[in-house]
Amino acid sequence: MTLDTVKHAEQTPEAGQPWADLGLKPDEYERIREILGRRPTGAELAMYSVMWSEHCSYKSSKVHLKQFGEKAPENDAMLVGIGENAGVVDVGQGYAVTFKVESHNHPSYIEPYQGAATGVGGIVRDILAMGARPVAVVDPLRFGAADHPDTKRVLPGVVAGIGGYGNCLGLPNIGGEVVFDPCYQGNPLVNAGCIGVMKHEDIHLAKASGTGNKVILYGARTGGDGIGGVSVLASETFESTGPAKRPAVQVGDPFQEKLLIECTLEIFREKLVAGIQDLGGAGLSCATSELASAGSGGMRVDLDTVPLRDSSLSPEEILMSESQERMCAVVEPDKVDRFMEICEKWDVIATVIGEVTEGERLEIFWHGEQIVDVPPRTVAHEGPVYHRPYERPSWQDALQADDANKLARPADATELKEQILKLVASPNQASKAWITDQYDRFVQGNTILAQPEDAGMVRVDEESNLGVAMATDGNGRYAKLDPYAGAQLALAESYRNVAASGAKPLAISNCLNFGSPEDPDVMWQFAEATRGLADGCLQLGTPVTGGNVSLYNQTGETAIHPTPVVAVLGVIDDVTRRTPIAFKEEGQLLYLLGETREEFGGSAWSQVVHDHLGGLPPKVDLERERLLAEILISASRDGMIDAAHDLSDGGLVQAVVESCLRGNTGARLVVPDGLDAFTFLLSESAGRAVVSVPRSEELRFTDMCGARGLPVTRIGVVDGTAVEVQGEFTLSLDELRAAHAETIPGLFA
Repeated sequence: MTLDTVKHAEQTPEAGQPWADLGLKPDEYERIREILGRRPTGAELAMYSVMWSEHCSYKSSKVHLKQFGEKAPENDAMLVGIGENAGVVDVGQGYAVTFKVESHNHPSYIEPYQGAATGVGGIVRDILAMGARPVAVVDPLRFGAADHPDTKRVLPGVVAGIGGYGNCLGLPNIGGEVVFDPCYQGNPLVNAGCIGVMKHEDIHLAKASGTGNKVILYGARTGGDGIGGVSVLASETFESTGPAKRPAVQVGDPFQEKLLIECTLEIFREKLVAGIQDLGGAGLSCATSELASAGSGGMRVDLDTVPLRDSSLSPEEILMSESQERMCAVVEPDKVDRFMEICEKWDVIATVIGEVTEGERLEIFWHGEQIVDVPPRTVAHEGPVYHRPYERPSWQDALQADDANKLARPADATELKEQILKLVASPNQASKAWITDQYDRFVQGNTILAQPEDAGMVRVDEESNLGVAMATDGNGRYAKLDPYAGAQLALAESYRNVAASGAKPLAISNCLNFGSPEDPDVMWQFAEATRGLADGCLQLGTPVTGGNVSLYNQTGETAIHPTPVVAVLGVIDDVTRRTPIAFKEEGQLLYLLGETREEFGGSAWSQVVHDHLGGLPPKVDLERERLLAEILISASRDGMIDAAHDLSDGGLVQAVVESCLRGNTGARLVVPDGLDAFTFLLSESAGRAVVSVPRSEELRFTDMCGARGLPVTRIGVVDGTAVEVQGEFTLSLDELRAAHAETIPGLFA
């Protein structure tokens, strides 16, 4: 077989090429020919196909994502924004924190363990590539119906993969969510986030500058696993016939990654790199083109120097492989020897595969023959831009008119009690301890808060007790009812969770999970959610630092609920002042902050009791959210509250039950005037939290709320061994614990 060199491509302009099999559209293939002035070589075609995929190029979403820049609020904390491997914010005392959330949805459906494990590995390398030490991970997860046979295949594998990889790296898993809904049956969502810490001067960027600088590939050998990987898998829908693409799923080795992390951090300490990029989606195609595109020159790569696990790999396969635990660094010639010494010390394979050139081309050679000659920006940053048609779905009005507020409510206190017990035991509201206990939450010794707290929190500095908190949220049921409001509710809940822990929200990352962009209904959902999130971030002053878009999350014609997952990062000056969710001290007073209205659209109650989705989601008031956050942060800092829990899925009663079980204490509640017990306990109105206040702080706390104009209502007291709603019912902690704790183990253990 003749090697498809650049010269050969020029001489055979009409040769047939498998562009459609690689996911390219006819006009995309023609554009590649136009850019190059000839047909592409096989290697060039491979590079363009993976880099122009939906997952890598954001070709259907970038016209909407630009709002995050156009509407970005002024924020002095932002150090690195959208466009790099991850965003970076200033958290004070000379420290910077980098964080990001990404998706590994499609690979995790096909091969749950490796799909989830390599999702963790990939996001950790993104954080590492910014110059930071990774310090914690989070994992927002969505699965199909909890009792569906395929959920029993997918969930245990995903959880084992996350735990297996993260635990071996020695990274605490401090947060995330687990949500079940039939809409995710063929498309589970496995989103993974990571937080990293560094000093300001240690920030590194992905660029290749300095003519003559060497390009070094280091880490694991390149293999046949993950060829096409997420770049191809995540750029098309699944057929309903099920998994059939296992070779495209990457295989992870956390012990190799741990060596890579420590090796890279030592290289950073000695200031040996001029630019660095991890190898994730699209592998070497991405790393070489992005480094060259962001730099000041060109790049020459000798592909046959790449260390391989499989000597039979073709150049196209080497360029497309998404084998894990690999990094690419740009190093000045006089620093190469020291770079190699450090890699050898950590038993990390390192090879010079090329160098930065004076020109403006990315040139790749294979056994002396040129197989790639492209302008790197056209591969990495100037891919297709689609203005996909979108319109409000024809069914949206009917869905919103099907008002959940009109569903049959419990006839009496006995039925209310039964429904609450059913709610507490439902898969979405039940304890996830069977899952989170498989993760090491306290390794490294700096975890301050972890699941099931409202936000995860880690200490950044052991002397000053500076810390950061992160929460992730996203209610697909709300977003299905109203994507604009649903995205803002996800932002508001995550913001509220961070504030409830005592930390000040600073910035966000996001993972936008949607169906096929070729469906105008889905694109309308995406456009509305993106607009809502951009508007919400502008109002709250929390810039988007980066994130991920995952499209084609549908099986056949069935798309998932639109699921914008929002991760909010916050900073706390002193982690010893953090606020947990547990009610602990008997006699402390319980106060409800915020206003409760009849809002049941998309609620847990409507789902669990009536299997219903319809109406409008709770109203969003971002100014109220900001005020609530200020109160929660001030009260935490000044010792006015001992516990706080945000109100969201399941309403007040779910929050109270969780706080009581966490602290192993009961609570006596009184229904406030003007509210019925059902609305008081189960409404999902936003902008609310429940707090426990020492009696000595009651006057100071209520005066602060009153002075700032935040509604505050005394609703009970921490007391006894049951949750009692006076005049309605009593549920013992033993009864609640059994209902809350036994569901998930019963399904999956």
